[in-house]
Amino acid sequence: MRTTFTVHHNEHVSIRSFEEVVSTFESAVGSVEDTGFPALLASTKSAEEFEREIKSREGTSGFMRFLTVDHGAWLTRIGLQARARMYTIGNPLIARTMLEHDIRLMIYEDAASRTTRLAYDLPSSLMSGLQNEKVSSAAKNLDAKLIALAVHATGADA
Repeated sequence: MRTTFTVHHNEHVSIRSFEEVVSTFESAVGSVEDTGFPALLASTKSAEEFEREIKSREGTSGFMRFLTVDHGAWLTRIGLQARARMYTIGNPLIARTMLEHDIRLMIYEDAASRTTRLAYDLPSSLMSGLQNEKVSSAAKNLDAKLIALAVHATGADA
């Protein structure tokens, strides 16, 4: 089965430095990267314990990092002086109504324009193909949280 739908891509173009956008973003997003999500899941024995552990790892944005990939590290190995980090973020407590729990987001430096960009696809557009009102409503709430986080980190609207 193949479904076609439109994805809305947001990009916040910031005059802030790459370091400032990354620092502001990472300080607003909690993390489960230290222990890993599978280990966190295995260490909790009840729904209450799981929820408590997740809430303790949420950032002020309500999101947490599951994975950070520093693309700049490998780009320099092939001779490109670029800075870019890709993040997988989410919150399993928010995802209760949704089938997906992660969002891929990229922060990268555009050397030509001397700007830092934070880019992502809106969750509501990614979920629109499901044609499920409950999922769509939850995804629209997630859109608002993600946009607020991006504006906080960059100081710029999409």
